Parts: sequence; C-alpha cells; structure tokens
Amino acid sequence: MKKSAADIIREYGPFPGVDQVGGVTFDGEQIWFAAGGSIEALDPRTGKLNRRIETPAHAGTAFDGQHLFQIAEKQIHKIDPGSGRVLATIPAPGDGGDSGLAWAEGTLWVGVYRERKIHQIDPETGKILRTLPCNRFVTGVTWVDGELWHGTWENDESDLRRIDPESGEVLERLEMPQGIGVSGLESDGKDRFFCGGGKSGKVRAVRRPR
Repeated sequence: MKKSAADIIREYGPFPGVDQVGGVTFDGEQIWFAAGGSIEALDPRTGKLNRRIETPAHAGTAFDGQHLFQIAEKQIHKIDPGSGRVLATIPAPGDGGDSGLAWAEGTLWVGVYRERKIHQIDPETGKILRTLPCNRFVTGVTWVDGELWHGTWENDESDLRRIDPESGEVLERLEMPQGIGVSGLESDGKDRFFCGGGKSGKVRAVRRPR
C-alpha cells in the first residue's frame, strides 16, 4: 500500500449562510455541495457561489451527466439541476446512516458511514447490487479512471483511500492534516479531488497522485 500526505492545493469558503459542507460532486464546470437545507453550486475558478437549490441535502451528492442525486436522510432524490425539481426518489441503503454518493457506469455507489461499507445500487430502484467492506468510517465516494476512492473521518483523523473495487483492499492512502475532516469526495476527472470539510464550511481541492 502506498501512503503519502495529501497535497491541499486550494481552499474554498467558508461561505455566507453555509454552516456545513456534506456531499460534493462536479458537473464539469461547477462543484455542487450539500449544505443541509440546500445544494450549492461553486465556481472552482472564482471560488464564488453562483446557484442554490433549496432541498434537503444531508450527505452525499452525485451527478450522472444530466441529473443530480442527493442523499436526504433515508432517501436519495434525483433532481433536475435546471429547475431544482425532485424527479424521483429511492430508498437509501443505509437507512439514514448514508454518507458518500458517486455515479459510475449506470449505477450509484453509496458510502454508509458507521457500517464501514460501500454499496453499489440500482439508481432506479435502490436495490443493492454489491457491497464492499471498509476498515474505517466511510464519507465521500468517487470514481476516476477506473479507480474507486473514498474519504474517511474517524477520531479527528481523515484520509483519502484508493481501494480495490472487487475486494475493498486499501491500495493507497492520502493522509489529511490533523484536524481536517473529509465529509464528501469527488474527482474532477483529471488531477484534483474536491473534499467537503464538514462544519468548517469549506471545500478543499487535493492533488490527485499520478
């Protein structure tokens, strides 16, 4: 297993009216993050918020290329980002203990925090297709270039972990500085991860190792 310190290359926020940052996703232009009672759109170039969708947004956020998916307590909402309308709802596999959310190749991947698991689920029905064990509390989840990464946050320590998508074995760890938590995780598809910072109200960009 490779281990190194996370290289934080930029911090965004805190933002007016935002007390927490949960799930994080990226639509190719904007970072979207869950802020409790809303999903906020952040311009990664300027660092400014430019859009708000008023909707329950308690944990993971994902984007499938057209729609946003948002964990809202015990449910996952499929949302039209243009209108902000909830188009469909499925049960969340962790029954309220869900954390991270990612979209990959037609399915959703859901972290369940205290159960230390990641579930692959059907986005139409919520049916669990596969479960991966983890050995730390799971926060955000993301896929990039065939790699599965997830965030951890336990005992005031956090890291980003690349795991084997078949066995859950940890292949690589990026350790965050002491006291900095990871509440959500998304890749920009290139050389950055975007990390939610929980009650700090911040989003952090971390360099993705090559």
